[in-house]
Amino acid sequence: MTRLRAQGLTFSFASDAVIFSELDLQPQPGEVLVLLGANGAGKTTLLKTLAGQLQPDSGTVWLDDVPMRQWSRREIAQRLALMPQAELRETPLSVVDVVRLGRAAHRGWYLTLDGEDERCVQQAMQAMGVDSLADRPVTHLSGGQWRRVVLARSLAQNAAVLLLDEPTAGLDLKHQYECLEEVRRVVKQQRLIAVISLHDLQQTAMFADRIALLADRRILALGDSHSVLTAERIRQAYGIDVTVLPHPVHGGPLVVPLGPEKHGRGEHGRGDAQPPRAGGEA
Repeated sequence: MTRLRAQGLTFSFASDAVIFSELDLQPQPGEVLVLLGANGAGKTTLLKTLAGQLQPDSGTVWLDDVPMRQWSRREIAQRLALMPQAELRETPLSVVDVVRLGRAAHRGWYLTLDGEDERCVQQAMQAMGVDSLADRPVTHLSGGQWRRVVLARSLAQNAAVLLLDEPTAGLDLKHQYECLEEVRRVVKQQRLIAVISLHDLQQTAMFADRIALLADRRILALGDSHSVLTAERIRQAYGIDVTVLPHPVHGGPLVVPLGPEKHGRGEHGRGDAQPPRAGGEA
């Protein structure tokens, strides 16, 4: 079973721009680990470092107990799939041809795909609901359709580690939840590792097994949704006051931003604000 571990990672784009420092992370097989944090907290940079696309200033990413730098790019691609936050689609390839590119790590760029390859491609397209678009040029897709195609390509890669950078960006509400439900189903069924960056706190509360909340160049909190999504930690990470209530359906944390008239003022401006009690008492 594939293992992924980050130990003591420090990364900076310049000597005066440290993104994160001495960061440790070890996602588990069968787990959906969500990265949360404000813009610029380092979520995308961390995913690219875990994928071996960026080299840390110090520290090591271990893939199957071997330093990432010792693997070839093809060996990494056979074990790990990175879905980028944005990707150009200037070539007029069809949807099915783009998804087939996910099999290149296993078959090479020039070998004909066999029956197992095509089965993986078809399953991935069906999972993301793009099988009906198989012959459409990707230049004719909407932004949301294109995101689902890119995710289908990642699933077709059949990697043991999925690193997904904002996979629901550009999707409507229905497809956001279908996308995350399918990723979670595949992760549980096949005992994969999934590390996903998201912005939506409610989606995170619903789909994450664990959450890594990034702030101040470190992991501010790591754990389940109840332990991480607290009012105080959200205020620290995002600079906004919220109240956290039990979700009326699934019981997880429901994060409610306080209105601008309460933000930063009085008792309700603090991160530990409580909702009004029955009878109108504050």
